[in-house]
Amino acid sequence: MSAAESRAPGSFRAILALTLVLVAGLAAGGWYLAPRFERDPPRIELRPDSGVLGRAPMEIVVADRGSGLLAVTATLSAGGTEHTLASEHYAEAVAEKKIAVSLAAKLAAVKEGPAVLHVTARDRSLWNLFRGNEMSIRKNLTIDVTPPTLELIADDRYVNFGGAGMLVYKPSADTATSGVRIGEYFFPGYPGQVKDHPDRHVVIFAHPYDLPADARAALVATDRAGNTREMRLVYELKNVRYRKSTIAISDAFIQNKIAPLLRDEGARQGTPKEIFLRVNKGMRKENEERIAAITKKASPAILWRGAFSQLSNSQVEANFADARTYTHDGETIDHAYHLGYDLSVTRHYPVEAANSGTVAFVGDMGIYGNTVILDHGLGLYTLYGHLSAIEVKVGEPVRQRQILGRTGETGLAAGDHLHYGVYLNGVAILPVEWWDQKWIDDNVQPKLDGQSGEAIARSQERHAPRASARKRRR
Repeated sequence: MSAAESRAPGSFRAILALTLVLVAGLAAGGWYLAPRFERDPPRIELRPDSGVLGRAPMEIVVADRGSGLLAVTATLSAGGTEHTLASEHYAEAVAEKKIAVSLAAKLAAVKEGPAVLHVTARDRSLWNLFRGNEMSIRKNLTIDVTPPTLELIADDRYVNFGGAGMLVYKPSADTATSGVRIGEYFFPGYPGQVKDHPDRHVVIFAHPYDLPADARAALVATDRAGNTREMRLVYELKNVRYRKSTIAISDAFIQNKIAPLLRDEGARQGTPKEIFLRVNKGMRKENEERIAAITKKASPAILWRGAFSQLSNSQVEANFADARTYTHDGETIDHAYHLGYDLSVTRHYPVEAANSGTVAFVGDMGIYGNTVILDHGLGLYTLYGHLSAIEVKVGEPVRQRQILGRTGETGLAAGDHLHYGVYLNGVAILPVEWWDQKWIDDNVQPKLDGQSGEAIARSQERHAPRASARKRRR
């Protein structure tokens, strides 16, 4: 046997071992590189996808859940000119990117009319000869940078601090949303409520109790492109005085009335002060947020007629927006506003609907106990709390003075009474003016009847209580 022949088995084993190592290496490299060779392109979404681009920003959302984003570009072609809206390159993989594009800086260069938005996104994949996957969309748009127009038909010369006013106005046909904005609050307007004028809108708005007296209100209209027109409102703010009171809380009240409202046994543990705060601060906040959510879902038509009714044979024991200070063992432990009227009557007295409407809520509402909420249309709601019994169901239409249930002391009530509240698009407002037929006749009904703004202004001037009015520019 030659020397070469004697070495063959060893060489074969070496080659075989090397081959196995190479195969294992390739397998391991394939496992490592497989994700980098994914074939799914990025996804592109426009928010809003309305087909119109104006002064308000449009958000381009680009996502790639595989290898990640590498680059995104967005251009706008209009009038034979291409404008770059965005051009981004990412040094590291990005799973999602939100890009706000706006014409605000290009108004002088961009003309209104048809345009094409072109968005391209590329990922970091090694697929397609290492060029990666690309997604490209072209969207035909209309450029609109002209705000809608507003014509104020009838307004209010006087508004109660914490109370409501009503406007009639006519927005241009391209308006998408309109209403009154004051502070962080917005009160939407509704068409089709003015007699013989279907193109006119009505808005009930408030000067909320928790805003300063000099807060500015504006009638606003926004089109689909996000262009907004504002008209500043001017009215005299009547200086309604709200009470301040101090309420001493005893250990017995906390143990017998406060603690049982907490369903979690663990939440009932702690000092009397801690238990009280969990209800008066924590639960109250949750309840008010829930009420706001319910009372923002407005019916777009008026469901009531005339003045609202105060509960028969009742007396007001606590007022709207009373600023309450709570003390325990001589220490101030909390503050809260009382967002309604407490109406005292005889025990388990029948509770009447203040006006016609639809039942929007029935059930337990924490500090308000067993509660009924009625929808009266155009964002106006009434709330009936602390009931011992409820006799209506959600969705049921009700007429004025129909029995809703019986008074009681459920929730955070020290005795049998009705907590009555009025809400406007999620905001608690002054109830008393809605009980006043004269206020309805002066401020509401003439506008619904289509009277001119001049005639309404003359009527309001004749009946204005000037001694208590302070002129404010909103």
